[in-house]
Amino acid sequence: MSLHVSWEEYNALVERLALQVHESGWPFNQVICIARGGLRVGDVISRIFELPLAILSTHSYTAEGGMLRGQLVIAEHMTMTAPRLGERVLLVDDMVDSGHTLEAVFKELPQRFPHITALRTAVLWYKACSVCKPDYFVSYLPENPWIHQPFEAYDTLRPDQLKMKLDGGRTERSAGASVQNPSTDA
Repeated sequence: MSLHVSWEEYNALVERLALQVHESGWPFNQVICIARGGLRVGDVISRIFELPLAILSTHSYTAEGGMLRGQLVIAEHMTMTAPRLGERVLLVDDMVDSGHTLEAVFKELPQRFPHITALRTAVLWYKACSVCKPDYFVSYLPENPWIHQPFEAYDTLRPDQLKMKLDGGRTERSAGASVQNPSTDA
């Protein structure tokens, strides 16, 4: 079973999640996203709430086209847009599938950063098979579908294919047109 999501649907889900968090009235001063899936969600939420974004990379899908979970690795460091991590943290990801990543990061953050006084979680999709329930979610999935997100097209697109894709439609139109170097334009 699969769920295919367009860019329009994806963006609407992120906006609905942001509104849900806002309407809860919970005050937070930091957004942490779990990369890679939570990057887009975290970026948009940090922009809407005008709060700093921190990025924590994790990795666990290693085989069978990214469908088989391996050992979870949580990066030692975070990238942050503020000099210090906030105390009231909204931890975001795209989905809670098995729940192991979200649960592990949720437990790890207060150990690494003891000044965190409050921590809540937010995702777009919450699957029933998850070992943990996020505080905020837009779509509850009683089944366990594989979610095909719109940016997955880039998982298999390589630079040479991109060149062919982009050049394919304009080779005839751009014949004879010259490309100017912006650094030499005055």
